[in-house]
Amino acid sequence: MDQNLFNDICLQQLTLSGVHEGETVVVLTRGAERTEYADAFLWAIQKLGATGYHMRLPSPASAGGAWAVGDSGLGRIPLAVDALKAADMVVDCTFLLFSREQFAIQDAGTRILTAVEPPELLARLMPTTELRERVETGAELLAKASTMRITSPHGTDVTYRLGMYPTMSEYGYTDTPGRWDHWPAAFVFTGASDDGVDGRIVLAPGDVLLPFNTYVQTPVEITIEQGFVRDIRGGAGSSGLDADLLRSYIESFDDPRGYGMSHVGWGLDERAHWHGLTQFGGGMGMELRSFYGNVMFSIGPNNELGGPNDTACHFDIPMRGNSLFLDDELIVDAGELTVPEMRPVHRR
Repeated sequence: MDQNLFNDICLQQLTLSGVHEGETVVVLTRGAERTEYADAFLWAIQKLGATGYHMRLPSPASAGGAWAVGDSGLGRIPLAVDALKAADMVVDCTFLLFSREQFAIQDAGTRILTAVEPPELLARLMPTTELRERVETGAELLAKASTMRITSPHGTDVTYRLGMYPTMSEYGYTDTPGRWDHWPAAFVFTGASDDGVDGRIVLAPGDVLLPFNTYVQTPVEITIEQGFVRDIRGGAGSSGLDADLLRSYIESFDDPRGYGMSHVGWGLDERAHWHGLTQFGGGMGMELRSFYGNVMFSIGPNNELGGPNDTACHFDIPMRGNSLFLDDELIVDAGELTVPEMRPVHRR
């Protein structure tokens, strides 16, 4: 993307995020990654009359291997953490999520925006206040619920016992002290009680495995008891390849907490494409997490919600064509949202 265009969309983003004169905004990068993001955000910060600077962390000591969440690169640099805590806003171009340092920065009242997806995707899925309103409607419904049930024509039937953890919303910008968001994003989620997930999930071809950034090719049957995955196997008549890959990846962390059930919710952005992995290499998969009517469950850490599981093993799995019930009320009907206030105007 042309740098001037990138500057302009970063200006739109920071305007939505309420950046104004008198504020301090830090743009955080790592190594040689996303230096053009820093340039664009610093230009936008200056245009809005705020004070900005670029904090660049060293590259990781080693690359490759499984993607381990929670390693921010800040753990050995307390002075850097203190500087970020002193800012009004941090633009995170590194992915701090699930790290202790991110939680400490938020606790200090600093709002954080993660921006790591390709610029073309950031532009196409620019957040809007209308989308925020629809996401917040979903969050209000989810926060009131005590149970969630997910079903599918492929055999999924799983129940989450809710109420232990807060409901979170992501709509792609943040203008509230201490709040984190991810650009782009449009979904709501919460977590069950630590022992409160039971049933079976059947992944079907076309469902998405993140961070693999791949589509499921062969059915996968996942058995969950008391909040933990107890069995992963290929569906009837399948080669079992996707089940083998999923199981092997979790086993590679040698951490039984990697089998814990994490957050669960649904997506609301009709502009987001299910086929998004075929574009830009898929980025980090935020388009897939956000596409309209997907039901997404996660395996691994729940410390984002205040839970005790901080395993480095993490999966997000958006599914197509599923139905979701809150306290027996149908909210997502085979991929269509049933509540008019959560739909875009043209689908009401």
